[in-house]
Amino acid sequence: MKIAISTEGELVSAHFGRCPSFTTLEIEGNKLVKKEVIDNPGHHPGFLPEFLKERGIKCIIAGGMGQRAQGLFTEAGIETIVGIEGEIDGVIKKVLDGTLEGGESLCNPGVGRGYGVERTDATIKGKEYKGGREHGKEDAKEQNNHDCVKNNKQEDV
Repeated sequence: MKIAISTEGELVSAHFGRCPSFTTLEIEGNKLVKKEVIDNPGHHPGFLPEFLKERGIKCIIAGGMGQRAQGLFTEAGIETIVGIEGEIDGVIKKVLDGTLEGGESLCNPGVGRGYGVERTDATIKGKEYKGGREHGKEDAKEQNNHDCVKNNKQEDV
């Protein structure tokens, strides 16, 4: 499974879309096979779910993310876990041992303005995105189960 973590330096970024980079993980079973840091290519509404999906990402971990962005990730088949703080390596350890638990988003609408990568409207693969969602679509419902972490948890023997 491939997971992306919104990253700022060595820490989980509180603002997923405006984070400077993403730490991507490739996990097989409960072992980390590959860890890579990639630059955030830009915060365009609807772009990051497609960008990460094309890289095989199945789960995004962040400090905070708006409801519209969470809906776009759900539509792309990518699970979201928000409310995560701390050092990236500590978060990776929790993912591997199946103990990472999400919470409430750490950012509120508009709070990220002026921080990190700026947001703009965009047209991606012929779809027009304005204000954080594809025109003509309603927001998807929030998904609260976190299969990408539960799948790594080892059962006690």
